[in-house]
Amino acid sequence: MHLQSWSHACSGGFTLRGWHSPPSGKPLLHFLHGNGYCGRVYEPLLARLVEDFDLWLCDVQGHGDSDHGGRFHGWNRSAELAMEAFAVGRAAFAEVPAFAVGHSFGGVLSSLMLAQQPQLFQRAVLLDPVLFTPAMIGVMALSDVVGLSRRNSLASKARQRRGQWPDRAAAHAALHGRGMFRGWDEAAFAAYIAHALKDTEHGVELKCRPSREADIFASFPKRLWPSLAKVVTPTQVLYGQRSYPFVAKSVARWCAGNAHVHAQVVAGGHCFMQEQPQDSAARISAFLLPGQV
Repeated sequence: MHLQSWSHACSGGFTLRGWHSPPSGKPLLHFLHGNGYCGRVYEPLLARLVEDFDLWLCDVQGHGDSDHGGRFHGWNRSAELAMEAFAVGRAAFAEVPAFAVGHSFGGVLSSLMLAQQPQLFQRAVLLDPVLFTPAMIGVMALSDVVGLSRRNSLASKARQRRGQWPDRAAAHAALHGRGMFRGWDEAAFAAYIAHALKDTEHGVELKCRPSREADIFASFPKRLWPSLAKVVTPTQVLYGQRSYPFVAKSVARWCAGNAHVHAQVVAGGHCFMQEQPQDSAARISAFLLPGQV
């Protein structure tokens, strides 16, 4: 899969970077990664999607090759900055139809983009988006007020994550088949080792600092449910059978309240698309290009 790098000095005061496939006239797919990852971590999935789509991968603030950018600008602003970069970059792709796909944190950012710019994408697939329930958001907002938000379990775990190894082989040995990587396809895990780590004079380290991953887990999107209610783009949510229980609950709530959104449960966990890249790509293409794939 041949990808070209892009960069955009964004209005947030830092540079966003990412990758795109060479414009070929195929429909254009905007892809946003999960927290702690980057676009190219999903290469086995993307290598199948590039048969049907041109790809636009955006690494969010502090992820992949994008700048750390100081304080985390928040979920809503991150969605706006991704749209800003895409508005500049998509000019090279002419007037082809555009679609959105996002995983986890990137799935939520994609939903915010759909709410804000209804005409931007013709269809969307959200992969296990971490849509917090209204009750969770209430607790998080209260925690914010009393200064407890940094203590939630996902944020605490992220903050304690090891971030450095002597080399990629050591990182591979330490992480393979463990925690969130359990059950991953070998090629997907190899893509993580290749693209989520950078070389330093002391070995390798995570491109996304554990503290930035924790910043995201300790925060939440503003006006999430009013935004979700505004989505009119035909949207399919795919979520893993073994994902976080709140995801299924939130997705059911969203589908019940919005006729434009449908859901499908798939085998696997929160990163099912890294466990079953081929099956996931087939499901994405079937929804985005009905009758064509």
